[in-house]
Formats: sequence, C-alpha cells, structure tokens
Amino acid sequence: CGLILFLSFLTKTDDPVQSSQSPTNTARESNLDVRKNRPTFARNSSSWEKQTAEEQVAARLTEFSKNRRAVTHRYAEKLGVAVPEDLEKFFDAADTGNWEEIDRLYKELETKTMKGASDEERIILQKLWHTAKEVWGAHESAQSWPAQALLDYGRDVLGSLQPGMVYLGGTDPGRFIPTLLNETSGGQNVVLTQNAFADGSYLGYVDFLYGDRIQTLSGQDSQKAFNEYFQDAAKRYAHDKEFPDEPKQMRPDENYKNEDGRVQISGQVAVMSINEFMVKMLQEKNPELSFAMEESFSLSSTYSGAVPLGPLVKLGSVNAPEQLTPALAAGSINYWRDRVSQLTSSPEFDPAKKTERTYAHMIVAQGNLFSSQNLSAEAELAFRLAQQLASSDVEPVGKLYGLLMRTGRTTEAADMLTQFQHAHPDKADAIKALSQ
Repeated sequence: CGLILFLSFLTKTDDPVQSSQSPTNTARESNLDVRKNRPTFARNSSSWEKQTAEEQVAARLTEFSKNRRAVTHRYAEKLGVAVPEDLEKFFDAADTGNWEEIDRLYKELETKTMKGASDEERIILQKLWHTAKEVWGAHESAQSWPAQALLDYGRDVLGSLQPGMVYLGGTDPGRFIPTLLNETSGGQNVVLTQNAFADGSYLGYVDFLYGDRIQTLSGQDSQKAFNEYFQDAAKRYAHDKEFPDEPKQMRPDENYKNEDGRVQISGQVAVMSINEFMVKMLQEKNPELSFAMEESFSLSSTYSGAVPLGPLVKLGSVNAPEQLTPALAAGSINYWRDRVSQLTSSPEFDPAKKTERTYAHMIVAQGNLFSSQNLSAEAELAFRLAQQLASSDVEPVGKLYGLLMRTGRTTEAADMLTQFQHAHPDKADAIKALSQ
C-alpha cells in the first residue's frame, strides 16, 4: 500500500476451508483438476486435523509454494516466455521455508519488476511475479501470526462465504491468508484482491487463474476506469479552484497536476479510486454472482445494497439487492461482541499485535457501512468494539471522532481525542490531521 503510482490520462493498458461452495460448471463439480491452470496439491480436511497448528501451517506453505511454481510455469507457457532464473531461485527458497532468504529474493524480484536489466526481463517479471507475491505474502503472514490464529482467521473468512461467492481481500492478511488456505484445501473459492485491479499484469494473471469461472476484467475495462476516474477528478479539481471557500472535493493525498494538457495524479487515494470503479465493473460483468469484500480502504460506492456477512461485507447484487436493516446490523454487532470477547480474554491478547489490529480493521469496515446507511448507533458500537481490540490505533478512534462530530456530539468528540493524545503522544501528527 506504500507504493505510489503515477497515472497519466494519455497512458493506455493493452495489456470455510473446504467450504460448501459448488462451481457452476458440472465438469468442475466432478473433478477439480480439470482447472488446468490451477493444479491442486491439497489433501482432504481430515489429514490436516491430525497435525498441530504449526505443522499444518508449515505443510500448507510447502504445498502452496509447489502450487504457485506450477502455476508460474503454466502461465509462462501460455505467454510464450521462459520462467526467469531469479523466479526459480525464489521458489527454491520457498520450498525450504527459509524466511530470510524468501524475503530477500522477493525484494530483489520486486525491484527488478521496476528496474529490470532489460525491458524484456522487466516485462516478463511484471507478468509472472504475482505468484511470487502470493507465496511471499503467505510466508510473511506465517511469520507475523501465531499458527492457530492464522488458521482461525482464514476459517473465519472462508467459512463465511456463500456458495458461488467471489471473495475480494484488501489488507495483506485478508488477501494472503485466505489464498493460502483456499488453495491448499481444494481451491473451491475465487479469491482476488481489489487493491491490484489498476494493475494490468494482475488482470492478466486473474484471467489465467479464473477465466473459466468468472467474466474477468480486461484492458479495455481498465482504460474505462482510468478515464472515468480522471474525468471525475478533473471536475472536483475545477470546483476547488473555482470555489476556494467551499468544502474541498479533492481528497487528502490526491495529488492532481495538469501540465500542458497532460494530467497526472499520484497517491494511494487515486489508485484505490480506480480500483473502486473496477470492483463495480466486475460486478456488472458477473450479475449472477455474489461478492464478499474484506476492505482495505473505504470504498463508499460499494456500500449501496451491501450487508454484513460474518466478518466481511457482502456487496450489493445487481440481481438480488438486499436492505441493511437495524436487525442485520444488530446481528453483526453481536457477532463482533462474541469475537472481541474471545480475543480479549486470551492470555496472549495484545492490542498492538497484527492479529487484533486486523480484526479491528474489519469491524471498522462494517462500522463504515452502518454509518453510510445512517445507522449511527450501530456504527458507534462497531467503532468502540474496534477500539477494544486496537486501542493504540488511530483508525477506530478517528472513525468514532468523525461520527461524533457529524451527530453533534462535539464536546465528547474533542474530549475523546484529547484523552487518546495523552495516552499516545507518538500519534500527534495523525491526531492533528483528524482534528483539522
């Protein structure tokens, strides 16, 4: 998420575990191995249960590495290119489970996707490196999550999915942990990340993996999303110049430049805005499918018709829109109360750990949904539950501060922010930004 992309208007892109989901194609129901682009190395669920959590995670990582190496070779064959030696070395390291070597080689690969020894090498790596990124992400998650917590989180996510549902992961844990468990348990779910939709090479990779199961996004879709975003940003930029005394429509960190008719926009906000357009496009291309999302950044246009689904948000369907009722929101709050109670009662509970902070972020996402539908009481409860899990994070307190301000509880909001600042003086810059 720290990657800054410069987007030009003239630039074109040519280029639960063992869940109950059943593919719509009859042949795929009878034999998962017919998915020739996604080889299966998974054991049945009973064999995993005989292992400790640590043994199971280690074994899954090994199988996942084999899976993604095979995918890499099949994708390279389709593209008519050879698998680079550096990529082979990375998978060799992944087979051994040596995290330091995996991390080192991955970072070298990442650098070469931007500054390859030659244009040809760089382009080939850009197309193929998504398999390495998924393997690296799975290993990184195993380094930063206790084994049992990792398995529990993956099962929380995959176990909430309905049959035939497409899953969109946002955060690193929300993407890589479900991918690891899904692919080492038969690969029955379609697991994507909305964060990479603006990347043409990722779209090609998704089409290779899942083109037999969903209508994937194309280069033309990508260009359309870029154009729609640029047109929208240009209108908002013009508004702010013409009406400087009115509230700004350009978003924070959305850096807009127009030099000699050439428009450039940089920053995470711009990239995620394009990804947001493309999420809607993917839904429109697959009206018969339902989608669940684990949010990274707040994508407000996805909230229309969305409802909570366990720890996730089920996006509104074109064919079967749902209404977010107070009863559904209350059920979500009860779900999170139980989950927060389980986590905080553990002797290993630590509000600074990635485990707790990841769940807190998921609660905030549902609070964002409630707030967008004017369910302010439920949104407040969600943000306060998130604070219990990640008491030192700015995100939950910031969301609660904004809600209190919008509902006229300004004194309470200011007092809460002051208390947080006293407790966490290292967050002074973020708190200043909130108060402004």
